[in-house]
Amino acid sequence: MEEKNKYYITTAIPYVNAKPHIGNAVDWLCADILARHHRSLGEEVMFSVGADQHGEKNLEKAQEANLDPKVYVDEMAAKFSNVFDAYNIRPDRFIRTSDEAHKQRVQIIWDKLKPYLYKGKYVGAYCVGCEEFKTETHVKETNEVCPDHDRKYDQLEEENYFFRFSDLTEQVRSAIESDEIRIVPESKKKEALNLIGDGMEDMSVARPKSRVGDWGVEVPDDPDYIVYVWFEAVMNYITLLGYPENEDFRKFWPADVQVLGKGVLRFHALTWPGVLLALGLPLPHNLYVHGYWNMNGRELSKTTGNVAYPEDLAAIYGSDATRYFNARYLPSYKDGDFTWLKTLNVYNDDLVNGLGNVIQRTAKMVDSYLKGELGDDVPGPHHDNRAYYDALKNYRFDKALEWAFEIVNGVNRYLEQTKPWMLVKEDKNAAHVKEILLNCVSDILEIGTLIAPFMPKTAEMIEEMFGGKRMGVLSGPVFAKVELPGELTAQAKA
Repeated sequence: MEEKNKYYITTAIPYVNAKPHIGNAVDWLCADILARHHRSLGEEVMFSVGADQHGEKNLEKAQEANLDPKVYVDEMAAKFSNVFDAYNIRPDRFIRTSDEAHKQRVQIIWDKLKPYLYKGKYVGAYCVGCEEFKTETHVKETNEVCPDHDRKYDQLEEENYFFRFSDLTEQVRSAIESDEIRIVPESKKKEALNLIGDGMEDMSVARPKSRVGDWGVEVPDDPDYIVYVWFEAVMNYITLLGYPENEDFRKFWPADVQVLGKGVLRFHALTWPGVLLALGLPLPHNLYVHGYWNMNGRELSKTTGNVAYPEDLAAIYGSDATRYFNARYLPSYKDGDFTWLKTLNVYNDDLVNGLGNVIQRTAKMVDSYLKGELGDDVPGPHHDNRAYYDALKNYRFDKALEWAFEIVNGVNRYLEQTKPWMLVKEDKNAAHVKEILLNCVSDILEIGTLIAPFMPKTAEMIEEMFGGKRMGVLSGPVFAKVELPGELTAQAKA
């Protein structure tokens, strides 16, 4: 049997200190689209997601809830499955960093990195919310208050373990410049190179238990220290494959693409490649760095109530329409603005009156004029879809859907131009009417193939309707009319 090509997709693993919102779900949706696409190409796909369960931020929330941290983080991680159900996301692996297997493999990695590790004193600022050390320049620019978490930085003076990232500066820079590790979009490649600047600084990678407690991965041979949460978290991409000895690791690493938000670029473009180089492992082929959802022109914020949740979107529109809106209207290379009014307008314009209308009017005419018979005369696909496939190769999900919906619009224009409902009035036009409708069926089947990674349920329905010799039964509208709940209607009109 011929061995399949492999395709490994990872997503950044978020903290579990809060219910996931629409911004958190972007990683998972983009990766799921890629996974479905590459499975359709016959490749063996590994699609991983996970939960970053360690760190002070999660520990603080557990203490506020009067729960054991392991109990708390597992309860919160379970909420992720609600998002997967809402968006119809089907990952192959879900890793929790509190899993014993992950912790044991992190310790193996630590031992292998010892030539790059040393103890030293850290003096400076630290943000618990970001779980990140901050430079003096950043502290001054933000007036000593983290803009993301609205809390003053902690001032630390403690002995830490450090990693000699400075020794790897030129190797990381060269890998990025040469596209050995390709960062998409180009603007994020430039940003990563700017972050390197004149050289990468050595980074604190373990802190004393006396400061952070014992919630985390213990440093081997030095039980007074806990591995820094971000240093440990990025290792999940190989620990979940069973690094160093498991067959999955040998089969799937290096990752073909790592999907992440712009806020964690530094850790994935600099920190993670540094770790891999120190381990003597190949680098991931691609980093796709997506933008963020804003809402009503402002940042998403649970505190102010300026937030939307995946389950609410899917409850109103269904999973396929929700996937469509996110993939097409969050610009693939920059930030986008979410409003409830926009979701309703897109649903009505693109899906109810666009794709849904094309399917329904074609089905109705095939049923009425051809008695539902399609036979063997449906033409094969005929569009040059290179623009679509190029868009997917470059993670331009918005452009891929734009191309697919050009074909949708083309079918509508074709029907308006040919007017089979007028031609059918004369028996002499029967063959021409059949030709027109079978051309429409052909295009709809082609549309189904193109939208399958984005809207899998709709694609399956299209195949069931038009993929045989006789048309299937269409029960009800493809996309039913919906109304926003009262509280969201007020937001939409605001």
